[in-house]
Amino acid sequence: MVPVPAAAPAAQVGNPWINIGIFGLFVVVTLVVVLRASRNNKTAADYLAGGRAFTGGQNGTAIAGDYLSAASFLGIVGAIAIYGYDGFLYSIGFLVAWLVALLLVAELLRNTGKFTMADVLSFRLKQKPVRIAASITTLAVCLFYLLAQMAGAGGLVSLLLGISDKAGQSVVIIVVGALMIFYVLMGGMKGTTWVQIIKACLLIAGAFVMTVWALAMHGFDFNALLGAAVEKAGTEKILDPGQQYGKSITTKIDFLSLGLALVLGTAGLPHVLMRFYTVPTAKEARKSVVWAIWLIGAFYLFTLVLGYAAGALIGADAIKAAPGGQNSAAPLLAYHLGGSVLLGIIAAVAFATILAVVAGLAITAAASFSHDIYGSVIKKGKATSEQEVKVARRTVIVIGLVAIVGGIGAQGQNVAFLVALAFAVAASANLPTILYSLFWKRFTTRGALWSMYGGLGSALILIIFSPVMSGAATSMIQGVNFAWFPLANPGIVSIPLAFFLGWLGSITDKNTEDPVKAAEMEVRSLTGIGAEAPVDH
Repeated sequence: MVPVPAAAPAAQVGNPWINIGIFGLFVVVTLVVVLRASRNNKTAADYLAGGRAFTGGQNGTAIAGDYLSAASFLGIVGAIAIYGYDGFLYSIGFLVAWLVALLLVAELLRNTGKFTMADVLSFRLKQKPVRIAASITTLAVCLFYLLAQMAGAGGLVSLLLGISDKAGQSVVIIVVGALMIFYVLMGGMKGTTWVQIIKACLLIAGAFVMTVWALAMHGFDFNALLGAAVEKAGTEKILDPGQQYGKSITTKIDFLSLGLALVLGTAGLPHVLMRFYTVPTAKEARKSVVWAIWLIGAFYLFTLVLGYAAGALIGADAIKAAPGGQNSAAPLLAYHLGGSVLLGIIAAVAFATILAVVAGLAITAAASFSHDIYGSVIKKGKATSEQEVKVARRTVIVIGLVAIVGGIGAQGQNVAFLVALAFAVAASANLPTILYSLFWKRFTTRGALWSMYGGLGSALILIIFSPVMSGAATSMIQGVNFAWFPLANPGIVSIPLAFFLGWLGSITDKNTEDPVKAAEMEVRSLTGIGAEAPVDH
């Protein structure tokens, strides 16, 4: 058996200087890559869609980098370590979601759009109201995701760098935000994509090394690893469903609601959908999703081993007692396996994960505002490519500053509701409208607006009046109770409601849409005829 170092002090784990040094090396390498990528940013297609120059394999790796956020790496490993089987259900939900994206969305979206999700939604409907609604839902999803990632950066710091005061964590959040702004300002979608590719390779490689190491300590026998986890936990319940979600009928319905949001929300996440426009053809878009499924699937299998290994080698009690709580399972396991050096690498990967995801979200939000609001609504489609890029860059600065301030304000708060809300909004407001636009000829502008605003509004209202905001020990606002909705995730109500509103708005709308446009959209979505051609370099 490989000798392992003694347990670290409770305040921090490993050597903060090693953690900072390895992360600094990642930043230097990615800055060089971003600056090289920025040389070719001449048009809006270059800046907002990477010149459509990425292959399916490259884009699939970048999608994996976009999708595997800090919540995926830190949160799922921690959930499995503490709750066992129920924690792994997150991995299953996240992975199955890609089948929806592959079968229903990827190819059709690439054929129909140009830069953003709103291009598809407004193709055969009234441009102005639909683009405004799509931009609002895009910005809402991106903002909540950004807040969760930025606040997560502050929480990670308390464990890895030994900075426990809010002022120190705020400095780190500012640094992450400033780097994000620089990456996106200079590199655009090209620079952001290369950062995602590098980060995805590092994250999957790091998880693979830890997985092999943990299995080696148990004779490459997964059953032996599970037995050690059971022995450490003192119960076999961690191998059975129900530890987290089987305690009552409410928790079971809550899990069903969460699963619905995860599976359907992924195909409506704007920063994931936008990646389909960085490839030259629909075939490459489809190939991107296949690559992403394989990479993400392999990673989530690693989380199963890592979660139970953390439970066996660290123990649920020690994980809960650490400064980062449940999110500290992966870093604690890395320190237990390989000491300060492996911890430094995993810490750098965790920071890189946050940095890459916020950069992807920022470019998506900036593209939505510059292309949909400024270019299509304010300038009525007459904005030049240079004007759109200039507005996108200014938007990035504003979004970055909002994310920094929001991240600082959300320190120490329950940020899980932010991620849940992002998925719920994407599943409720975006996916029904996308599917209706692509597959239902009678879909109208009123149906689109009712579906998007109804999905967004219902998700927001139900989250605000749920236990994630008040009335529970883990609520964001303590000392008050205005929760009347019992579930932590509104997906089981807001998603069917959004589909219903889209149908109801369309059948009661006397203003039918142009059948020629509907036919043109169907032909383009299925064949790619008339879609944006690849840009030569």
